Amino acid sequence: MGFDSIWHWLIVLVIVLLIFGTGKLRNAGSDIGAAIRNFKKGMHEGDEDAKAKTVEQLKADPPAAAAKSPSESRDRAP
Repeated sequence: MGFDSIWHWLIVLVIVLLIFGTGKLRNAGSDIGAAIRNFKKGMHEGDEDAKAKTVEQLKADPPAAAAKSPSESRDRAP
């Protein structure tokens, strides 16, 4: 009996259903879905926060940011 046998997976499914029941499995699926949505939302908010900080830094000190650009440092080299 290998892992590719349909009977193997049916027996595993029956055992899982007996242990957890259909209600717990249904709740686990919705909990995992909510966790994924919250994770994606947090990643999106983190990106927006990083962009806002970068814009604030550029507004506060534009000459310092421009002096650090690689293209200007190459233009000044002999």
